[in-house]
Amino acid sequence: MPEFVSGIVLLLIFAVWLKWLPVSATAPPGAGFFTSLKYLILPVIPLVLILFGYIARMARVGTIEALGSDYARTATLKGLPRGVTIRRHVLRNSLLPTITVVATQTGYLIGGLVVVEFLFRYQGIGLLTYNAANQKDFPMLEACVLTIGVIYMLVTLIADISFSLLNPRIRLKAAE
Repeated sequence: MPEFVSGIVLLLIFAVWLKWLPVSATAPPGAGFFTSLKYLILPVIPLVLILFGYIARMARVGTIEALGSDYARTATLKGLPRGVTIRRHVLRNSLLPTITVVATQTGYLIGGLVVVEFLFRYQGIGLLTYNAANQKDFPMLEACVLTIGVIYMLVTLIADISFSLLNPRIRLKAAE
């Protein structure tokens, strides 16, 4: 379900009908941490829902594949306890596809920010990009797109560094 549909449904249920959460995402000036957190709960849910299922599926598939591998079977046959096998062998290798998915879906997540920030009236880079495009403010639009590109590049770099830390074969292959 796209962000704008789940966002509208959540607004109707939790802000309009039940009145549990505020309609806007902008906290009043001088609000404390927990008050600001209350204002941000509703906009975060559509962004998380859209990617959570895909990331959970990839983590599950990576874990099942790592559990069925030769190194996990060898560790079990050597007599290592199940928890140690999972922590030392399975988890490191099962996280690799999950990290890839999270890094590649960051661009989609930033694209969803435009819709969610507009819907919840949150003053962020998504709403700034929307307003710049709407008002044909090309220097601001260029700055927003460049900033989003740099953020995406940094997330991809962090994912690559995480890969080399989790998988020594990648680190050793780069040294050759």
